[in-house]
Amino acid sequence: MNLRRDVFQAIADPTRRAILMMVAAQSMTAGAIAANFDTARPTVSKHLQILTECELLEQEQNGREMLYHLNPKKMKEIADFVEPFRKLWDDRFNKLEAVMKKYKK
Repeated sequence: MNLRRDVFQAIADPTRRAILMMVAAQSMTAGAIAANFDTARPTVSKHLQILTECELLEQEQNGREMLYHLNPKKMKEIADFVEPFRKLWDDRFNKLEAVMKKYKK
């Protein structure tokens, strides 16, 4: 069965979000990533596969090792989607702050 995954399904999992945070700092091998978790390596490999299928991570062959690194273009897609919501909530909080200041006086 071939499932179609999207980036929001991928980032819904806390382990995958943690992996994204790790590789945001530096490219890492699957073994180095797996060493940070108390789960079996095949479980981490499945998370890496999902992140790669969704194009949040890219693979790069470095000799005998496969390095995983963040795909900034795909991360920007997420940021672009979230931005209107961030602005909406910032505006609401600013209005609430103005009301609170008014009643504080």
